[in-house]
Amino acid sequence: MKTVHLFATAAILLTACSAGAQKPTNEKAPDVFRVSFDTSKGPVVIEVTRADAPNGADRFYNLVKAKYYDGARFFRVIPGFMAQFGISAKPELTKTWDAPIQDDAVKSSNVRGAVTFAQTSAPNSRTTQLFINYGNNSRLDGQRFAPLGKVVSGMENVDQIYSGYGERPDQSQIEGEGNSYLEKQFPMLDYIKTARIVQ
Repeated sequence: MKTVHLFATAAILLTACSAGAQKPTNEKAPDVFRVSFDTSKGPVVIEVTRADAPNGADRFYNLVKAKYYDGARFFRVIPGFMAQFGISAKPELTKTWDAPIQDDAVKSSNVRGAVTFAQTSAPNSRTTQLFINYGNNSRLDGQRFAPLGKVVSGMENVDQIYSGYGERPDQSQIEGEGNSYLEKQFPMLDYIKTARIVQ
């Protein structure tokens, strides 16, 4: 596992250099911390417990410190299921952080308000995308979806995030064009104005 981690770290550094972006950090997150999202629907506060998903918590902590989520859209919103975000408004930032992290053991459940990294069907495929669970999605627990935290205030604002586009926004185009694509094709999407660590 250490070898895989070193390869992932090297991939981040190489991508950062090629994109001309600031080198990503890989700090260990505090045992418990909070992130305040100022969204287009109002404030949302997420509390992260590192012990629940250490690799995910560390990645989320460093992404927030890098202001990665500023301007990012909630691009996949399915009522009763979840609201997904985590592709940067800036394509160069998306490229910089496109290095998977190791899976975490699932220690808590995907209940309403739980915040979890999205992934592909392949193991160890988490990068930057997360989702907030709208309902009890405990069926995801057996599929390697390890919650790292929960919404502790502002869930009523999460409930109001625009869902009219469903799954129509193309993730590859978001990665390649950033907000310029979304603003033209999906102007109603809600978004994160800023995300900051507050505790």
